[in-house]
Amino acid sequence: MKVVVDADACPRACLQVLQRHRKTLNYRLLTVASVDHQIDNPDHITVGKGQDAADLAVINNTGRGDIVVTQDWGLAALVLGKGAWAISPSGRIFTERNIDFLLEERSLKAKYRRAGGRTKGPSARTRQDDRKFEESFLLLVQRAGSARDS
Repeated sequence: MKVVVDADACPRACLQVLQRHRKTLNYRLLTVASVDHQIDNPDHITVGKGQDAADLAVINNTGRGDIVVTQDWGLAALVLGKGAWAISPSGRIFTERNIDFLLEERSLKAKYRRAGGRTKGPSARTRQDDRKFEESFLLLVQRAGSARDS
């Protein structure tokens, strides 16, 4: 199994969780980021500054049963379409059940902002966010393993 990280916007605490569990859970940890980011991971792909360069590299390096860490809901939808799993740095596990709602919400918020409205940004990250990510990630690894075994 491979864990692919959209590392452009992934908090360092999430990367540390993934690096800590890599050997015991036996997965390949692949990070992808633009040249603007310094990522400390031996299995790393650096892409150009193009708008979707990192997303394309994530998709191209994701296979069925892999896990992708991303906060990009559109990328999560593409990953799910490839038969992979997706989780956000906040610990939200993306599924076929919730992705349509999230994409609709994203579309409505973008429309609101284009009309001059303002939406609230994300809250500051806390230790509780880190714990939630780790718990959700471990649950997702378990689900992925069960799906592979059946």
